[in-house]
Amino acid sequence: MSRVLSRRALGLFWAGLVLAMGAGAGALHWLGPPEPVPEMVAQAEPEPPAAPPPAVPDPVPPSSPAAMPDPAAAPAVTALAPQPPAAQPAAPAPVPAAPAVAAPASGGAASPIAPPQAGPPPPASAAAVATPPAPAPAPPALRAAPSPPPLAAGSATESPAHAEPRIPPPDPELLERGRHGPLPRLGPENRTSIRTYARPFDREDRRPRIGLILGNVGLFAQHSEEAIRRLPGAVTLAFSPYALRPEPLLERARARGMEVLVALPLEPAGFGQDADPGDRALLTGLSVEDNLDRLDWVLSRIQGQVGAIGALGRLRGERFAANAELLGTIQAALTNRGLLYVDPRPGAPSPARAFGRTVDLVLDDPSETRSEVERRLQELEALAKRQGSALGLLGNPAPFFTAAILAWSAGLEQRGAVLAPVTVMLRRPAATAEPTRAAESPGAAANGVSR
Repeated sequence: MSRVLSRRALGLFWAGLVLAMGAGAGALHWLGPPEPVPEMVAQAEPEPPAAPPPAVPDPVPPSSPAAMPDPAAAPAVTALAPQPPAAQPAAPAPVPAAPAVAAPASGGAASPIAPPQAGPPPPASAAAVATPPAPAPAPPALRAAPSPPPLAAGSATESPAHAEPRIPPPDPELLERGRHGPLPRLGPENRTSIRTYARPFDREDRRPRIGLILGNVGLFAQHSEEAIRRLPGAVTLAFSPYALRPEPLLERARARGMEVLVALPLEPAGFGQDADPGDRALLTGLSVEDNLDRLDWVLSRIQGQVGAIGALGRLRGERFAANAELLGTIQAALTNRGLLYVDPRPGAPSPARAFGRTVDLVLDDPSETRSEVERRLQELEALAKRQGSALGLLGNPAPFFTAAILAWSAGLEQRGAVLAPVTVMLRRPAATAEPTRAAESPGAAANGVSR
């Protein structure tokens, strides 16, 4: 019985041993062969021959062009000895070379070796040689596109300023220091603002002349700028003395060749009720000295004007103008400074003590609609053809007023009339009280007024 058990135990032992050996063999087969040690690979694998240059290119001196290795031979060589950046000109930027895997110094001279396929990824320098990235060319459209041309000042798409004569900037010789700021004055050899800042005009043109004055410029900057940009250059602008920043608008007006007036806030009809000409208005209840001081304040608000008009928007200074002595004093002060005066009251006599003109028609009175303005423009044109000239006044630069003037003036010359600046429509003073020779002669000579 004991022998039978011994045999069975021995059989089980051998059966277990066979199973264990089979399991071990299967595990080894699944794990695969062990990774070779670099030293063993270096000893077992012969050095690559130096003859084929595509496989292992010799280091290229920095001064000589580098040859691109053959991509087909790159898989056999995955590491190179460190080389200077000039040896790889095809790369867009120098790529730092990773250290090559080499045999230890004790084994002799270092030589590049290839790691096994299952080993770590090849160094960066070898990958760069194996698959060199093509340099990214700059987009041709960016390099070839020319710089945009500079925007021409006063181009035809913006305004016809390039075809307009420019009004010169304020002349220091025609200014003097006043209590409130620079004031216009007569210059050397009796030069006047009327002559200096006038828009050129062909005085031999015998067609009926139509003058337009646009008031309240400067109070509504956006509307004023649009009117200056779009309206014909022969339109005269009347700036409000209460405008906060008139200088940019004045410069644009000069660039368009537009003559400039300053609006006098004279006491209107209905003053104290619904008509307010502002805190610097010239009033019948003030002394002559106070009114002349307020006149100086108004004249100092802008520079480069040819004269003044007694209207502020729709207010036309009726109560102040009814006092002939007061109005004559103001007109004489303007004449002595080389300025003209426009009376905004249709039907009123011509200025008695200043070179100037009376308005023939107020275009936005009684109605402030575009259709009414268009009708009044046609009436003004007919009046000019009957009497040779006519002067119209608009109270403010509303956009629909600007559009009405543009539509009306487009075919004006074909209809036999011409727009004219205010300085060519002047008349001599109706009556003068000992006018100074310096004030009378320059105004007449400058504006073609008959002597």
